[in-house]
Amino acid sequence: MHSSPHPSRRTVLGAAAAASTALALGVPGTASAAAADRRRVRALIDRMSIEEKIGQLFVMRVYGHSATAPDPADVAANQAEIGVSNAAELIAKYHVGGIIYFAWAHNTRDPHQIADLSNGIQRSSRIPLLISTDQEHGAVARVGSPATLFPGGMALGAGGSTKDARRAAAVAGAELAAMGITQDYAPVADVNVNPANPVIGVRSFGADPKAVAALVAAQVEGYQRAGVVATAKHFPGHGDTGTDSHFELPIITHSLEEWRRLDAPPFRAAIAAGIDSIMTAHILVPALDDSGDPATLSRPILTGILREELGYDGVVVTDSLGMEGVRQKYGDDRVPVLALKAGADQLLNPPVLETAWQGVLSAVKSGELTEERLDESLTRILMLKARRGLLDDPYVTHRGVDRTVGTRGHLADADRITERTVTLLANRGALPLPAHRRLLVVGADPAAPSGTGGPPTAVLGAALTGLGHTAQVLSTGTAPAQATIDRAVAAARDKDAVVVATYNVTGASTGQIALVAALVATGVPVVQLAIRNPYDVARLDGVAASLAAYGWTDVSMRAAARVMAGEVRPTGKLPVAVPAADDPSRTLYPVGWGLRY
Repeated sequence: MHSSPHPSRRTVLGAAAAASTALALGVPGTASAAAADRRRVRALIDRMSIEEKIGQLFVMRVYGHSATAPDPADVAANQAEIGVSNAAELIAKYHVGGIIYFAWAHNTRDPHQIADLSNGIQRSSRIPLLISTDQEHGAVARVGSPATLFPGGMALGAGGSTKDARRAAAVAGAELAAMGITQDYAPVADVNVNPANPVIGVRSFGADPKAVAALVAAQVEGYQRAGVVATAKHFPGHGDTGTDSHFELPIITHSLEEWRRLDAPPFRAAIAAGIDSIMTAHILVPALDDSGDPATLSRPILTGILREELGYDGVVVTDSLGMEGVRQKYGDDRVPVLALKAGADQLLNPPVLETAWQGVLSAVKSGELTEERLDESLTRILMLKARRGLLDDPYVTHRGVDRTVGTRGHLADADRITERTVTLLANRGALPLPAHRRLLVVGADPAAPSGTGGPPTAVLGAALTGLGHTAQVLSTGTAPAQATIDRAVAAARDKDAVVVATYNVTGASTGQIALVAALVATGVPVVQLAIRNPYDVARLDGVAASLAAYGWTDVSMRAAARVMAGEVRPTGKLPVAVPAADDPSRTLYPVGWGLRY
């Protein structure tokens, strides 16, 4: 692979990558580079047709591992959803300014393939694209092993270290950049103050606005110093909702004062840290805009508050326009128009691109949207591409992938950082495990974003076995039936201890609650490990010990095993409060709780 397949593009666009990068990192003496970038961007915009300008505002999904030769099933999916066969045809037809990668779209098989796909996409366009993904780590990771995977936001919140958060983002950003992914929809800046939040939860750093703000700023610095566009989300704050904006339109009932105290600080910190982009939320916040429009379509929120009150002049990207939270009031042709009128710049992943694209074109032709308004967003987007060096050389190499992605040093960083996040909530003498215990490992096995290690209980069992114990593994799922519970009880009877991995135990999780109760009744010590939200312990009685890992990827399971075995001491502290199951106003474990041994 070669690093610059189109020397002519370098001549046309200019060569100021080093100066642009220095400017992005705050290096003095680069004002002239910014002025040069602005002149270059203005020249690019002046040469664009209206259709090209509209296309540059869209960020779209596309199926396939290759930009020009995807598998037949992916060609069929592209034809059905977009009306093109591949990424190259998508770019040629719609002039999109960005593409988003998903694992389910078969974009992220392995690092070399991702790099080749990125290069193919860039070769297909006169103007380099921003290639994005949701690589938050933890519960949301589109690129799996052998890339380095870190714990997610709430785990880092439990670790409490801005140094660790910055390092995790720097490593993650360097690996994404090596694969040609230039915009990461991370970090999550939502303050999770609602234990029933179904969509944020462990994706958030925690419930303390000040602590979340510090970790958000650290991650912004880490990502962007690695050369990747960071994206704080979801503005104006998605942390206090009991509904999921993928399926409904949540309402945030915070007053203006509460919003400024609870939700605003992480976004203010991100802006102060020089955040490149901010993602909107499909939520109603009546205290900020009582029109009934979601924040993504709200001019009072995106322009009045984000632009004017908070002083942000970077790129605003919508959350996915295919989510139901933004589609309930207006048609798919109107949503992108209203988002632009509200103050958004990038229009992410509409359900039907042709409908959205034509909607914007019609609005321009009617005068509802002016060409000057398009140019305003285009300038922000292209200046961002210039600052990140994309207008000079957007290509990557296999050699760069091999030097960067999943290196021994990066994997060691992930292990060390994750060890510091595991939180010991309760311990009645069961931990650390005495040497050479006979263990049963049971519990939920949600699909792991990490990729290759297998189900979480299998990874946990293997890790405990590797530490000198003998672990039998029995996957019981998130809703075990009575027959499964009976098998677990039978397997527990000759064991020294049982480790049970629980996953989002609520009042409706009767199977998981019954499983733990049946195991406790055997008299064998039960160690409970929450592998997603840490609130599970409030619904489980009689366990001998309880820990929170905040995630179920391989790196989190290995760290939890080392803590259980006493290889490392637990140092994590709860970044959210755990309320009593029967009385949410009563706190069982406060923010900052964490036992030691």
